[in-house]
Amino acid sequence: MLSTEQIEHFNTKGYLVVEDLVGPEVLTAIREEYAVVVDELYQKWFDEGLVDVAPESLGFWEKLDQGYLNDLDVHQPMNLCLPHGNVKLDSPMHSGPAIFDLVNQPKLLDMVEDLIGPEITVSPIQHVRIKPPERAVRKDELRAHVIATDWHQDQGVTLDEADDTTMITVWMAVTDATVENGCLQVSADGAADELLPHCLNKQVSIVGQDALSANAIPTPVKAGGAVIFHPLTPHASLTNKSDGYRWSFDLRFNVTGQPTGRSQFPEYIARSRKDPSAVLTDWKELKEMWDETRVRLASDTYLPQHRWDIDNPYCA
Repeated sequence: MLSTEQIEHFNTKGYLVVEDLVGPEVLTAIREEYAVVVDELYQKWFDEGLVDVAPESLGFWEKLDQGYLNDLDVHQPMNLCLPHGNVKLDSPMHSGPAIFDLVNQPKLLDMVEDLIGPEITVSPIQHVRIKPPERAVRKDELRAHVIATDWHQDQGVTLDEADDTTMITVWMAVTDATVENGCLQVSADGAADELLPHCLNKQVSIVGQDALSANAIPTPVKAGGAVIFHPLTPHASLTNKSDGYRWSFDLRFNVTGQPTGRSQFPEYIARSRKDPSAVLTDWKELKEMWDETRVRLASDTYLPQHRWDIDNPYCA
């Protein structure tokens, strides 16, 4: 699916922009599925008196505005995995047929196969990113899924058990990602030779943000396209200075049988040439896996999901 030139670009630069990975019908299904999620979430807020504008008068984006402006949890109920810590029996996340179909699109998996081989596992480190415009964000907001994301390497958000895992990130655009609305940017130096020191504050961030920002390449991409990263490629996002939201998904894939770096969460096989019968084809089975994980973690000792100690000397 990828050309020789594209594969060479990824191998030398540590990233690749690929347009038209999924068709408009796939994105329409995603929007419809998430419209139901947001409608139910907003109705719950309204019933609990957390917002005072009736849902009938608001559209999808306006409901998100009300959530952010009232400092409500907009992100986790729409996210594709459980929270990093303090998992409870009622901890929300989203799992549905449209997002499962997106992750398992044949053209997308063809591209992944070109880069890591035919034995493909879907990592549990998956996220929704619906970045609000600055007008809808409180001035003291620091969270990575709300404001501009700091510079980091994706290997830096896994545990060290996955340091030798062959993995990639597919940053899939649901809306056009532009410089104005906060598209991603990558280091002009490409993938680093090693994992750089990170600090864990409100975000997991590489030490020395200014130097990376001074040597950055923006990566705009249209809806249905994606930016693909090597796990050691430093990247960040720009600030959303537009009047609208920027919507994407972080999708991660690794070679089957290798650690995902988030072993408490469920993984599944999306493609296998050696054993096609091992491929998960039913989104309901994945949902059951997550439901069982929620119950287990709610009553079990929770393992840290970040390797970085806030007391490290380079974070002082």
